[in-house]
Amino acid sequence: MELTLLGTGGPAGLPRPDCPCAACAAAVGTGARAATAVLVDGVLLLDLTPGPALAAARAGHSLHGVRHLLLSHPHDGPAVEFPAELPAPVRVPDGQELALISGHRVRAVSLDAPGTGYAVTGPHGDRLLYLPPGAGPAGPSPYGGPSASGGDAPYDLPYDLVLLDVTGRPDALARLRADGAVAAPTDVVAVHVGHEVPPGGELRRRLAAAGARAEADGTTLHVGEYREVPPLPRRTLVLGGARSGKSAEAERRLAAFPGVEYVATGGTRDGDAEWADRVALHRARRPASWRTTETCDLLPLLAERDAPPLLVDCLALWLTDAMDTVGAWDDARWRDGGARALAARVAELAEAVRATRRTVVAVSNETGSGVVPATPAGRRFRDELGRLNAAVAGECEQVLLVVAGTVQRLRG
Repeated sequence: MELTLLGTGGPAGLPRPDCPCAACAAAVGTGARAATAVLVDGVLLLDLTPGPALAAARAGHSLHGVRHLLLSHPHDGPAVEFPAELPAPVRVPDGQELALISGHRVRAVSLDAPGTGYAVTGPHGDRLLYLPPGAGPAGPSPYGGPSASGGDAPYDLPYDLVLLDVTGRPDALARLRADGAVAAPTDVVAVHVGHEVPPGGELRRRLAAAGARAEADGTTLHVGEYREVPPLPRRTLVLGGARSGKSAEAERRLAAFPGVEYVATGGTRDGDAEWADRVALHRARRPASWRTTETCDLLPLLAERDAPPLLVDCLALWLTDAMDTVGAWDDARWRDGGARALAARVAELAEAVRATRRTVVAVSNETGSGVVPATPAGRRFRDELGRLNAAVAGECEQVLLVVAGTVQRLRG
């Protein structure tokens, strides 16, 4: 199948009309996007963009051959025109399958949000899945084979190409991966792109971390065509100061993957209401499908094989626990073996990160760039955290620094 992306933006397009935000201000040139609409083999049109005939002409196509116009969601953005040559737009009821005279088969997929997804099989058996904005699969899996929800489906797995709202619903992509609908060979392209993520490099970076990409309006894709995709980093260290956004960045990097194990090294603190509020805030923004483990014993977790991704938040609290264990706060104990014991524990952790077969994202505080701590204990912690960060970073393919919610790539 040949797909032409007549538009790739959210329902209101990008920039959004009368929106003063920085993302909309930067959405110029190829960063500007009309509402998402996809032309399939010149005969099937999925959704509408304002000025569809002109959009098709700019991409070198005509709408004269379109025989079916399927809508996936209420079009409540800018007014769209219905060129006279187009058939009447319809929404297909969930579960219904259409056999088109062109040889395409279309099945309507039920969703967890208003709208309808479409699974399209081409005349030669290539497979496409298209989901509307803000939506993910619902109920028993419509994707065939073993399913996270126990269902069966009429199509073989995995899909060759998936178009969905990656930035708005990374958990939908995680569900597709869990069900086997998206696998390593699947080409994942983000559509319905809005102003929630700054366009350009930041959008490309976030999508790459999810194993996806975006294309400009007017791009033509060939379903099943091989595309070399850079491998996802298996080990990532995310550094940042207090309230820099480092934890949110680490969570975003795994939001599109199923079964993540979140390791909280801080535990609970009896009688500390402020700490309890912090923990509750972190828990509330994590996907419900993630599993939380509260421990500082990281070595057995890193040694597990065939295990889901691991998110460790954070190494600074792991270090606090390790320094407590070796008596690092007592000068005499520190001189009498405590420093050597801590160095050994840090070396063990770095070696475990080197040897792990799991996908790992670790969070740590970046310290030492500001005021020198006033106490010996504070200076000791600062120094040891710097050494720990350097040791773990040395074993990671990618190292990121988050400052004021903005990510700088230091390595990878």
